[in-house]
Amino acid sequence: MKSYLEIQVPIEKDAPWFEELRSAFSDIPVRWQDGFYHITLAFLNETPEVVDLRPLLEKHLNGAYAPVLTFDKLDVFATASGMFIIYLTSTCVPESFRELIGAIRKDMKAAGFRIQSDFMLHVTLGRVRDENVTTLKQLIDRFTVPPFTLSLTDVDYRVFRGKTLYENKLKK
Repeated sequence: MKSYLEIQVPIEKDAPWFEELRSAFSDIPVRWQDGFYHITLAFLNETPEVVDLRPLLEKHLNGAYAPVLTFDKLDVFATASGMFIIYLTSTCVPESFRELIGAIRKDMKAAGFRIQSDFMLHVTLGRVRDENVTTLKQLIDRFTVPPFTLSLTDVDYRVFRGKTLYENKLKK
């Protein structure tokens, strides 16, 4: 079973900066994310059925403080399938958040979970197929997202394209 651990990012789809971004890309066939904005902390290609992930997550998340991130940069990357991801990120990630993610991922690997890729802090805003990455990059580089700060409190462990298996609310 494929699954993933995410921390929700409460972005408003109708925020002025996001509406301006969608307008700037109006000539490109972007499939914009419609809510459910999040940062994937770990995507698991294989989830051992005999391992209960709840104690591992509770060890790290119970009593943990919500990271406070300032989102201030847009960029694009290509996936292995040839799709391009337009994303939002933070240029200054608190070390405590990096350490929390690193510890969770390390324990997941030790428990036999196969994590798909290294961690890259990004919030997917849109997906594009069959486009020139240079064109996308040029459009993104012309756009400035006004920095905004969010406290990220909601962590979910979910089946890929399925139900939520675990929820945790971090302390503010």
